[in-house]
Amino acid sequence: MNKIALVTGAGSGIGQGCATALLHDGWSVVFTGRHIETLNAAIAATGEHASRGLAVPCDVSDETAVAALFDTVRQRFGRLDLLFNNAGTGLSVQTPDELGGAAWRRVVDTNLNGAFYCLAAAFKLMREQQPQGGRIINNGSISAHAPRPGSIAYTATKHAVTGLTRAAALDGRPFDIAVGQIDIGNVASDMTARMVAGVPQADGSIKPEPRMDLSAVTDTFMAMARLPLSANVLFMTVMATKMPYVGRG
Repeated sequence: MNKIALVTGAGSGIGQGCATALLHDGWSVVFTGRHIETLNAAIAATGEHASRGLAVPCDVSDETAVAALFDTVRQRFGRLDLLFNNAGTGLSVQTPDELGGAAWRRVVDTNLNGAFYCLAAAFKLMREQQPQGGRIINNGSISAHAPRPGSIAYTATKHAVTGLTRAAALDGRPFDIAVGQIDIGNVASDMTARMVAGVPQADGSIKPEPRMDLSAVTDTFMAMARLPLSANVLFMTVMATKMPYVGRG
């Protein structure tokens, strides 16, 4: 049976890498993000596999838009076997007193509310389809465990994603819906380019941090995605070996 996946934030970075890996593995993949041009370019870059990719623009912070996205999936494919809940955003380094409510809400709307809207819609489709069930993988972050300086909005939402994962994994049991989370630290991408020059550390210093190749993330993600629904990785952390996370760092 042809397996169907939906990846949010699929136009670049981790989302694009994982969506591409799924296409290479024989899945049909819905690439979702804010900009249709970026999504189409990401699919075109997969070459011979592009025919199994579908670009559907969506702002995941908009509940109505998410509902329309999943209606498209249902109408086009009739089912969904995998959701990678990857879309996310952050802010520049700010202490809590420097962070206004509008900026806080932007991060919460995407990282938490958007993740919930997509998870809930995928859960409904997976519960109703025949055969029943599917897999949902949430993108947490190292920040789901420990904060960086000046990252209160991002860190709070990623801690909340862990709660989504735990609760949905429990609620999904009767319906063969397996829910897990991948927590990623320092993958090489445009978003982490500043780490080469140096980023704030807990001791107040500015230091460069090691990064890992995107392939380490996509390989880990695919190991989770390929599992039978009788097995689940609840939490997986993949990180640059020498990044300052464990220990005094």
